[in-house]
Amino acid sequence: MSTFLFDEIVFGPVKSRRLGVSLGINLLPVNRKICNFDCIYCECGWNSDGAGIKGTLPAREEVFNALQERLAEMQEKNQAPDVITYAGNGEPTIHPDFPEIIDDTILLRDKYFPAAKIAVLSNATTISKPAIRTALLKIDQNILKLDSAIGSTVSLQNQPGTEIDIEELIKNLEEFNGKLIIQTLFLRGTYNGLIVDNTTLEETDAWLEALIRIKPMEVMIYTISRDTPQGGDLKKVPDKELREIAAKVEALGIATQVSG
Repeated sequence: MSTFLFDEIVFGPVKSRRLGVSLGINLLPVNRKICNFDCIYCECGWNSDGAGIKGTLPAREEVFNALQERLAEMQEKNQAPDVITYAGNGEPTIHPDFPEIIDDTILLRDKYFPAAKIAVLSNATTISKPAIRTALLKIDQNILKLDSAIGSTVSLQNQPGTEIDIEELIKNLEEFNGKLIIQTLFLRGTYNGLIVDNTTLEETDAWLEALIRIKPMEVMIYTISRDTPQGGDLKKVPDKELREIAAKVEALGIATQVSG
């Protein structure tokens, strides 16, 4: 089925179902996805979809100029964003200048819209690097992925480029001392003939145990809402079930947001 890519460095602002009025920033090429995950539900498609397309990462200066131009324009029009969000066509923290770009963003945010938050949507695979963790701890919303606390499910659902040690990942998330938001996408279906379902009791029990250890300030629960590269083999989880899972998180004393 059809998927889409962000075709600019700075895009929006758009109304985000989780973040409000969001001004997006894409640190990846504008014509292909580059990510160290290849999630079977990714709205940007597969990494291999753009294998024949040359794509370069935007330079730090390009990101600065593009963001400054858009923020100045929004200020002139009195269009304040709720959040400046690093998302885009893949994993933003793999950009070699990511820590410096975060510093630039804080400077520009403070100049134009000091009330706006800065968010990063990340799959959390690079947070073992001190420079990445330090950069993320400077911002308002570290939104870090944990679709499952079971390694085989992560391998199937997220298709990581290298093997993920789920225990090490959870320990790295604990290092944020609660200054993070966990984001989890629930879905059901099949992939290459294998059943995909991270809503089972075994899955949710392991995930809740991980949340107890991580102690995030918030959890964002959602399901697929756009076309996926896997097409009709993947199904949304009904809103009622998402809210039942959310209730278990809230029972732990953790604020939970549901997007069906």
